[in-house]
Amino acid sequence: MPQPAVSPVAKPIIVTDPIAIREQVRAAQARGRRVGFVPTMGALHEGHTSLVDRAACECDDVAVSIFVNPTQFGPSEDFSRYPRSLESDIAAVAERGARWVFAPEAESIYPPGWATRVEVEGPARRFEGEIRPGHFSGVATVVCRLLLAVPADEAYFGAKDWQQTLVIRRMVRDLGVPTGITVCPTVREPDGLAMSSRNAYLTAAERSRACGLFESLRLAEQGWLAGETVAVIERAMAHHLAERGVTVDYAAIVDRDTLDPLTDETSPAVALVAGRLGMTRLIDNILLPLRR
Repeated sequence: MPQPAVSPVAKPIIVTDPIAIREQVRAAQARGRRVGFVPTMGALHEGHTSLVDRAACECDDVAVSIFVNPTQFGPSEDFSRYPRSLESDIAAVAERGARWVFAPEAESIYPPGWATRVEVEGPARRFEGEIRPGHFSGVATVVCRLLLAVPADEAYFGAKDWQQTLVIRRMVRDLGVPTGITVCPTVREPDGLAMSSRNAYLTAAERSRACGLFESLRLAEQGWLAGETVAVIERAMAHHLAERGVTVDYAAIVDRDTLDPLTDETSPAVALVAGRLGMTRLIDNILLPLRR
């Protein structure tokens, strides 16, 4: 029996020039179309494609950028070995209906002699800001540049990088960038490990221990709902991570909007963890509700 024909997936328009993508986005908006934007560094997984799905549900057209941003990596970090898979990334977002893939060369984002950076205070100061000096300046600079190139109505980011979402929100607000920011839930593996492009670095033994990050967050949630103090919960988180063989960078409960220490332990908060398994560094978080 003949099989029904399968509709081919429309290929997205591949654009490398910032001026060209800006003109195409503006033209779509002039026709009354709402444009969503998903900035990525490639090596796409289900966390990324869930953002494309959300954008496609809320917008008429979707642009996805694929750009491994050199300015957010420190000198000893993994820029050179960061996974790159442009062809499969394009195929993945094509299946989700993306209209454009913006894949610029570094020279078009950072032209020769470039001398302007975006520095964000406030939520950028602690945690990743302390451990990775210059990281959030690189993030804010590239996101600002991408939002100038792709002047979408709404941009979509994942909650796994909670501190990054606060930095981007602050940058957009402070600079008056006319793009809304939507933060979408973290997508997880069945054992709770947050999906991340860096998970590919883990050995089998490290992967089995990596779920300790999510386990420590669940412990934090349980302790928070049980009324335990922040200090007690943070010690339990760090202890669990160490038991699972994770070298702890931080395990903290802080104000979810500012990342400052809590002045009222009943306020809505966020539990943050970061740690290393071998050569791989992972981060995760979970939002904690108002408690009485």
